[in-house]
Amino acid sequence: MSAPRSQSTLLGSLLLGFWIFAGLAALGALISNGALRFREYERVVTVKGLAEREMPADVVLWPIQFNAADNDIGAVYEKLEVDSQRIREYLLEAGVQADEINSSPPRVTDKLAQAYGNSTRIALRYSATQTLTVYSRHVERVRSALAGLGVLGKSGIAFMAEDYQHQTQYIFTRLNEVKPAMVEEATRNARSVALKFAEDSESQLGKIKRANQGHFSITSRDSQTPHIKKVRVVSTIEYYLSD
Repeated sequence: MSAPRSQSTLLGSLLLGFWIFAGLAALGALISNGALRFREYERVVTVKGLAEREMPADVVLWPIQFNAADNDIGAVYEKLEVDSQRIREYLLEAGVQADEINSSPPRVTDKLAQAYGNSTRIALRYSATQTLTVYSRHVERVRSALAGLGVLGKSGIAFMAEDYQHQTQYIFTRLNEVKPAMVEEATRNARSVALKFAEDSESQLGKIKRANQGHFSITSRDSQTPHIKKVRVVSTIEYYLSD
């Protein structure tokens, strides 16, 4: 009697396992088909929104380089000291504040030490360069002073042309003040583009799926007006579409 009962129990277990397996397989198929249908009907559009503004720079960094040369090193230092004082006086008269002017130590070159046997060709043995740097938030005031510096040049101060390391720089530091409004504008422009796309494709624009604020860039408007900055941001936004 025990053998038939054991066989009946085994058969029942096998049948139960089969139906469980079949049920799990059917459930997996339904889930898979549902995911496929979801992907099939999930439609999106990716658009970009631009916002640009022209803003005046609010900081100016102006390095003023001048030099002197003589066969007497003491005369070179004396000339630099006199010229430095005259430049300071000019800047103060132009409205630049005393604490906005900084001075660097002179850089002196002994040409005889570098002549390598050609000392007869050296007219003036010592030459020196010094830099006064103006760092100010009064940009227009400093620009006016910069434009009038030629008067000192005519009086005998030897100013050096700007090189790569000593260029006048105009800086815009108020990005955080304009950033929220510009991001809002870029987002609004992106939505306008998305709405037009949805209209052309006979769809309805849905919610935002993904958004990227984008990178802010600050550049000069052009080479002639470096004190005017162009602030730019491009936002990338992905919207859902529906019928």
